[in-house]
Amino acid sequence: MSERCICGGKGPAVSEMLRTMMPDTAGEHFKNGTLEFLKGLRDLLDQRIQTMSEPQTKGTKLNVE
Repeated sequence: MSERCICGGKGPAVSEMLRTMMPDTAGEHFKNGTLEFLKGLRDLLDQRIQTMSEPQTKGTKLNVE
């Protein structure tokens, strides 16, 4: 078998079939879900960037007798 794709090259045809079967409202839900997922990733990245950007505080120096 010389084809690399597990779908045997049928992927584009299956994708087109799903596009024609899917109501516009379902596509809108998937789009909104993708946007919300990406916004969540952005929040995680922003938090990590903020944490890494804060200056590191050094400990307090104590004199030991």
